[in-house]
Amino acid sequence: MTEKRMSRWYFGGLASCGAACCTHPLDLIKVHLQTQQEVKMRMMGMAVHVVKNDGLLALYSGLSASLCRQMSYSLTRFAIYETVRDMMGSTSQGPMPFYQKVLLGAFGGFTGGFVGTPADMVNVRMQNDVKLPPELRRNYKHAIDGLFRVFREEGVRKLFSGATMASSRGALVTVGQLACYDQAKQLVLGTGMMGDNIFTHFLSSFIAVSIRLSHWLDWSFVDSDQYIPYGGCATFLCQPLDVMKTRLMNSKGEYTGVMHCLQETAKLGPLAFYKGLVPAGIRLIPHTVLTFIFLEQLKKNFGIRIIS
Repeated sequence: MTEKRMSRWYFGGLASCGAACCTHPLDLIKVHLQTQQEVKMRMMGMAVHVVKNDGLLALYSGLSASLCRQMSYSLTRFAIYETVRDMMGSTSQGPMPFYQKVLLGAFGGFTGGFVGTPADMVNVRMQNDVKLPPELRRNYKHAIDGLFRVFREEGVRKLFSGATMASSRGALVTVGQLACYDQAKQLVLGTGMMGDNIFTHFLSSFIAVSIRLSHWLDWSFVDSDQYIPYGGCATFLCQPLDVMKTRLMNSKGEYTGVMHCLQETAKLGPLAFYKGLVPAGIRLIPHTVLTFIFLEQLKKNFGIRIIS
């Protein structure tokens, strides 16, 4: 008899919350860079500016909204992916083929992106509040207060501002994370050289994140202040979607829709679609690795026991 542990449907959300607590400052800096109308500061300059003006704890502004986002967006995509994968795995002779993992990841990510849009919007606004003059700040007390105020002051449609971009990005990100991690773990365990332990989880998550890293490693540096990204499909899909999502969610009515936001951003030049690329890339490694390490530890210690 062998004992196996299956993940509970909410473990993905909890694991993502743990990772978000560690990487939130990089996410905040990314949002600040993406909402600049003109490029005035780079990553380190923005970090120093935030700390100098509002203190070290300002780097954790909007943490409650970030956790709320993870418990909606990440919980949904992990729950869909892992529940369906485990159900199909129990009725078939072996693991799902990779193309099915990709399709399932895309569906789960798209659904999670839509469900998590309201919390994501409040997260963007709370993070961006720090750099605004006091009279222009929204001053949400916490995530729930932000959601309630947006609903009361701007209507339910505003809660889903940027949902198209968030859902599309969620589909791409989830394929790059969950499907690639699953496949990498399957291949690593298939070698017979390693067991199902924390080093295997680290290695598998690192392989998965390496696939996604093509969207920020492939740069041609022009000088100390400018770079031109030129690599991979993810460069031209994930980051522009993230920038558009952030701008739509942070807007105060200056954009009439997705196409208007696209046109206004395009006026700033092609590099405007890649603002925040450096902190997004740096955040990507620890966030992905920590998420899967936390997930596997939750599964190992608190998962559903299956004896076969």
